[in-house]
Amino acid sequence: MPRRRQRVEQVTFSGMAHKGQAIGRTEEGMVVFAQGAVPGDKAMVRLLRKRKGTWQGHVEELLFPSPHRTEPACQHFGVCGGCKWQNYAYLQQLKEKEQSVHDSMQRIAGLDSIPLLPILGADPVYQYRNKLEYSFSAKRWRTREEIETSGTFSEEGALGLHPPGNFQKVVELETCWLQQELTNDIRNFVGDFARKNAYSFFDPLQHTGFLRNMILRNTLAGEWMVVLSFAYEDEARRIALLDALADRFEDIVSLHYVINEKKNDTLFDQEIICYQGAPTIVESLDNLHFQIRPKSFFQTNTRQAKVLYDQVRFLTDIQQEDVVYDLYCGLGSITLYLARDCHQIVGIEEVEDAIKDAHINAANNGVANARFFCGDVRNLLGDEDFLKLPKPDIVITDPPRAGMHEEVVEQLIGLAPRQIVYVSCNPATQARDIKLMSGHYRVEQLQPVDMFPHTAHIENIASLRRI
Repeated sequence: MPRRRQRVEQVTFSGMAHKGQAIGRTEEGMVVFAQGAVPGDKAMVRLLRKRKGTWQGHVEELLFPSPHRTEPACQHFGVCGGCKWQNYAYLQQLKEKEQSVHDSMQRIAGLDSIPLLPILGADPVYQYRNKLEYSFSAKRWRTREEIETSGTFSEEGALGLHPPGNFQKVVELETCWLQQELTNDIRNFVGDFARKNAYSFFDPLQHTGFLRNMILRNTLAGEWMVVLSFAYEDEARRIALLDALADRFEDIVSLHYVINEKKNDTLFDQEIICYQGAPTIVESLDNLHFQIRPKSFFQTNTRQAKVLYDQVRFLTDIQQEDVVYDLYCGLGSITLYLARDCHQIVGIEEVEDAIKDAHINAANNGVANARFFCGDVRNLLGDEDFLKLPKPDIVITDPPRAGMHEEVVEQLIGLAPRQIVYVSCNPATQARDIKLMSGHYRVEQLQPVDMFPHTAHIENIASLRRI
């Protein structure tokens, strides 16, 4: 049968959507999502596929550009899978994100009155990340223009970030604007060294090649941590690369490696070995010092982490005699941030290494009224021995993107703290959980915080008061 011709429709785009797409409507009112458009654009769009009543499309021709279009700073914009909204004015990004919180609370939580404070934007909007994970790949991603002009070419390894939706190839980066400038010097040095010395790059399909991943972490004080992941042990080559890195960059104060022979890249179940320097780097926030290990979770935007934690403190009706629970506490950053304001604070986290970090951070900061427990929140809140602890007056909860398990919501309702402060990186699941608590708690304040400029991600704090 002849293939059906794809339709081309005029679309006016009005908002930001997930995965860097813009959302718009045709003249007949059909909903269309497309990459490459920004809110305010009017474009001719080729409709590719329909799912659940909406279309996915590709911009064929830009008819009228949005007045809020901007020139991207990054030369790799549109190819790399990193920040996808550099071509949209930052103030407009903030308005869109604030509106997304409002819409989630109205549509999912069912709130009639939405006590939404103005979103708190980030400064700076570039070089704000304190952690990046680069990938090695035996196959370098090539742009359409490069393929058309180069013709045939020999395959060579690449070190950088994946293009959207493609985990087999990697975009070779010259300059990345997500982390401080030294990230580019280190990454380019490692890539050049590997190619010059004929190191093999990993092929995720064939599971061959020596170099797999590289994690770079840094602090505001200028300490850098590097973790190199190798697919197998080749001692001579491993040592040569690690020594070259250590000799070249004095700012690398914590140098690690891991031999990951698995098919996937996750390192939480792997032994990470400190090759040279300190086992940790140290970040400081509000006179608190946090040791960060290779596997530690720490807010990826350090400056905005302080803004976020300050807002949690501001919105929390905390008193000196209070008992506070901090659920999904990680290495104890919010826990220790609030410890001085209450009688006792209890942190819960299921990642064992994070709890070890939390104990160390509490001791190093002289915090004696914080207790930490390792385990799944749902299991601990249902454990008879744990429930012998004093009941919480306030609960802070900062769950993963999936939100809280429904049993955890029920357990919180049963604990009946006078206030719940819910920190979320996903307003949709946050709104769902708020809906579940609606008969017992009312929303008294919502504070969005932008942690990741030029992306659709947003953090939101909800203060809930027991009815």
